[in-house]
Amino acid sequence: MSGDGNRDEVIIVGAGIGGLTLGLALHQAHIPCRIFETTAEIRQVGVGINLLPHATRELAALGLEKALADVAVTTTDATFFNRFGQLIYQEPLGRSAGYEHPQFSIHRGDLQRVLLDAFRARAGASRVVTDRHCVAVAQDDSGITATFAGGSGGTDRVTVRGRVAIACDGINSAIRKQFFPSEGEPRYSGVNMWRGVTRWKPMLSGASMVRAGWLSHGKMVIYPIRPAGADGLQLVNWVAEIETPNYRKRDWNRAGSLDDFIRAFADWHFDWLDVPAFLRAADSVLEFPMVDQDPLPRWSFGRVTLLGDAAHPMVPRGSNGAGQAILDARALATALLAHDDPVAALAAYEQQRLEATTRIVLTNRTNPPDAILREVFVRTNDKPFGAIEDVISREELVGLSDSYKRIAGYSKDALRA
Repeated sequence: MSGDGNRDEVIIVGAGIGGLTLGLALHQAHIPCRIFETTAEIRQVGVGINLLPHATRELAALGLEKALADVAVTTTDATFFNRFGQLIYQEPLGRSAGYEHPQFSIHRGDLQRVLLDAFRARAGASRVVTDRHCVAVAQDDSGITATFAGGSGGTDRVTVRGRVAIACDGINSAIRKQFFPSEGEPRYSGVNMWRGVTRWKPMLSGASMVRAGWLSHGKMVIYPIRPAGADGLQLVNWVAEIETPNYRKRDWNRAGSLDDFIRAFADWHFDWLDVPAFLRAADSVLEFPMVDQDPLPRWSFGRVTLLGDAAHPMVPRGSNGAGQAILDARALATALLAHDDPVAALAAYEQQRLEATTRIVLTNRTNPPDAILREVFVRTNDKPFGAIEDVISREELVGLSDSYKRIAGYSKDALRA
């Protein structure tokens, strides 16, 4: 079965964060596009993510800052503790740190809904086509042909013509597999993680991003992702990470079990949080192995390119996965606007973004922001300390934090430039 299509359209495969941001950026640039999504209904799935200032700057340029601020928590500080509840380091974030744009902690579903509503309102609801799973792309001198199957498992096939095809189909990208069929399995970091959300009273500043512990004995990341409701409770995202040889295939929506990891946190009773009670009060638990793929030598193949997790899946540390997809989208829209030749546009986009994201993928393996916790864990031999200054200097802590900001592209100097 054949679809009509428009050879001048950009075909976006996937209505996740990257695909929707790209759609909005293309619409703003008056470049026609359509988004094709595997699921029959785009529902709010997942848990929390952080949008760093380099990402919120791009979303603000799309006119979305207020809509995001209405549903997110404007993050004010990053705070690091050891597993005994002792404060290691604290620093301001976002506008509290002097950035022009905020840092948002937000439910992934809320972010996707803001993007989807904006795209449908601006470009038209018919520009998002659901229940269509891309199985292959082909190209010739005049455009691309994308072949879709029914996302719900139907046997029918639909072909759509377009100017270029952009793979925003995530960590299990079919288009990536088409160009790299022998790539192999994801690289497992040795750390499994469980994620969830809990309705809880505000803790610390009420807008803190907390990292605590270390991987061999259990590490946690905790931050609120929705403002407090009438009951005074916030929706708080949490991530539990533990070194383990066992993991199952990556799937962002696979259910996990509290019993598999809560023992590591059984004695985490801090002045500001009873961690076991907090975990037991979770609405739900998801399980995900911390995996990535080795960086690719290229993303673009003529009129087809990769974006976001399809291009550079990274270990989820440093709050950077969604942010880098948003930066990809802005760079690609700019390249398509600047170049009449779509092949040249995709090549320019790759040249701008591939090396930058490669650095982040590799840094997330070795020296993400939580390297602060690792350093203190090693120097104290996982024991309580008398004073943090006797363990590590303030200058070293600042240096560890600032180093990641520079590599990830959101230091204040980089954003001003």
